[in-house]
Amino acid sequence: MSIKKLSSLLVAGVDEVGRGPLAGPVVTSAVILPQSFDLPYLTDSKKLSKEKRESLSLAIKEQALCWALGEASVIEIDRLNILHATMLAMQRAVAALKLRPDLVLVDGNRCPDFDVDAKPIIGGDGIEPAISAASIIAKVARDQRMSEYAKTYPQFGFERNSGYPTKQHRDALMQHGATPIHRRSFAPVQAVLKF
Repeated sequence: MSIKKLSSLLVAGVDEVGRGPLAGPVVTSAVILPQSFDLPYLTDSKKLSKEKRESLSLAIKEQALCWALGEASVIEIDRLNILHATMLAMQRAVAALKLRPDLVLVDGNRCPDFDVDAKPIIGGDGIEPAISAASIIAKVARDQRMSEYAKTYPQFGFERNSGYPTKQHRDALMQHGATPIHRRSFAPVQAVLKF
């Protein structure tokens, strides 16, 4: 394949956020960046401050050729398991793109079937700009969602922990029990449900 052909490919980066939390959906993003873009500090979302992620998320959305979110609900996570729910959310993000990519690059060691060429890249969110961009958009979107849930369930501190199993979250689970947004297939939530 010629260099020109390679450079004209539409490449979508895909990443997920929220495999480890005890509550909330798993959220994915797919992003197709233009050949040239101005996005300094683009890297794995976990390496950025909340403020930097939020400003970069806006910049990515402005400069991307297209971007989309996908998610799998708590019910789907409990029914399918977190891995399969994550793959489903990735498929939804890519399907929602306004442009059909020629190639999909996924952070991690496996890809779902996208009906286009796809390649997993371990540590891709730190080295592949389109995956980094997807990681940032997904992280900001999921954190905002969890902050909204915090208004309904203030005792769990979702605006701070995003549903991850911090001590405060686990203590609140023991004291208040599980909410409708808790993942019943996850062991710490199952333990509370057995009381």
